[in-house]
Amino acid sequence: MNFSNSTPDKTEKLKNYKLLANQWESIDWIQVEKYVNRLQTRIAKATVKGDKNKTKRLQYLLTHSFYAKSYAIKKVTSNKGKNTSGVDKKLWSTPASKMKAVLMLTDKHYIAKPLRRVYISKKNKSKKRPLGIPTMYDRAMQTLYALALEPVAEVTGDNVSFGFRQGRSAKDACEQTFNILARKCSPIWVLEGDIKGCFDNINHNWLMENIPMDKRVMKQFLKSGFIYKGEMFPTEKGSPQGGAISSLYANMTLDGLERLIQDKYHRNTKGKIENHYRAKTKVNLVRYADDFIITAKTKEIAEEIKDLVSLFLKTRGLTLSEEKTKITHIDTGFDFLGWTFRKFKGKLIVKPSKDSIKTMIRKCSNIILKEGKSETQSKIIRRLNLIIRGWTNYHRHVVASQVFSYINNTIYLLLQQWAKHRHPNKNSWWRLNKYWHEKNKKRWLFTTGEYSLINLRRIEIIRHPKLQISKNPFIDKDYFELRKLNLKLLFAARNGEGMLEPYELETLKYGS
Repeated sequence: MNFSNSTPDKTEKLKNYKLLANQWESIDWIQVEKYVNRLQTRIAKATVKGDKNKTKRLQYLLTHSFYAKSYAIKKVTSNKGKNTSGVDKKLWSTPASKMKAVLMLTDKHYIAKPLRRVYISKKNKSKKRPLGIPTMYDRAMQTLYALALEPVAEVTGDNVSFGFRQGRSAKDACEQTFNILARKCSPIWVLEGDIKGCFDNINHNWLMENIPMDKRVMKQFLKSGFIYKGEMFPTEKGSPQGGAISSLYANMTLDGLERLIQDKYHRNTKGKIENHYRAKTKVNLVRYADDFIITAKTKEIAEEIKDLVSLFLKTRGLTLSEEKTKITHIDTGFDFLGWTFRKFKGKLIVKPSKDSIKTMIRKCSNIILKEGKSETQSKIIRRLNLIIRGWTNYHRHVVASQVFSYINNTIYLLLQQWAKHRHPNKNSWWRLNKYWHEKNKKRWLFTTGEYSLINLRRIEIIRHPKLQISKNPFIDKDYFELRKLNLKLLFAARNGEGMLEPYELETLKYGS
């Protein structure tokens, strides 16, 4: 057999593969990030000045730069969805394939492929949420254009919006809600808002008219369609969950709600925002993605606000969910982002919600009694610690000591059942001595010596510092970097995890 024709081709391909791999591995990612951040800052400042033409030119410069394309590919290939393919079943798992993707990424003749439709269970498990998975190429394009759109969204966005935004979290939304409701003179009625299928029902015409980005590319993102069970379906509305830019679209669609409330309830006849108007109606908004609460002095004002919000959403193709949207008195309490806010004898108490506690216990029970029947003690400890650490870090800034103690007791009882299943013919003292030991002068720890289960009773409550909601992460970078270091130092000191690096302490001390 003659290989004379095929051998040079294979050699050439191998050379190209190695060249692409070397190019990817030689990229200076610090320089890439600096370049992207610098352009994003310029876009944000141009938007603040109201210079639309400059903003548009800078967005074009960013989306067509090599550094931004490289950064977009890196983000797509290093997040949780890197091993999930779209309809073309392609993944970028090698350095050569990533570099090839950077060189191929362009808006010229760009046509988005259909989404792969899957359904995931909601919290109540009775309903399922549709998820649209784009191809790797489409994800990279969405990420690239999201880099250019995000600075604009940060400038034009509501100050009281906390979901899917840099430097903001659910904890900041919790602190904002606490500050609004904690005083004696605080509002007593709360409108709990929930938008019905927010991502799936946004009006495409509204998006095309109001989102400042390349309209041709945006149309490809919105009108790509989806494939389910081998059948093609069009997308006439919505920006499906699963896309890299969908959360930005959803946030920008709901931005303006704060301004609407201010114009209606906080401004005097000359158009100025006055504190006495705010005090009179006590109307305040806190929003996290499509979940929001609006406070009011009376139930009648809350009903009026509900109608106002419905009209605001209608122009965007959205409606309020009747079953989830309700008006509640603060003494009755309400759930928001996994916490229960309720006043007892005039004092506001924030605790982990009952649903959140049940979900946590259910996860631990599955790990211990269902999936862990044949697992080793060390593997169960590692898996439980991941769940416990994540859940407690989320809730440790609220009134959670009793809840932590309750969950700790429940996990102990579940582990006793696990030990009894493994050793049904042994007595309880034998099982205790086998799996529970003393370590660092702490008795009855579920430990193997190398791995120890976290004791929830010893987790200290740490108050989350309030965010200055007027700050912008692209313009006020020093503030957000200092805040991040403050949080890191606070948790390190309370957790006994040691001090920060010297340069971090310098930054924390001098704030530069």
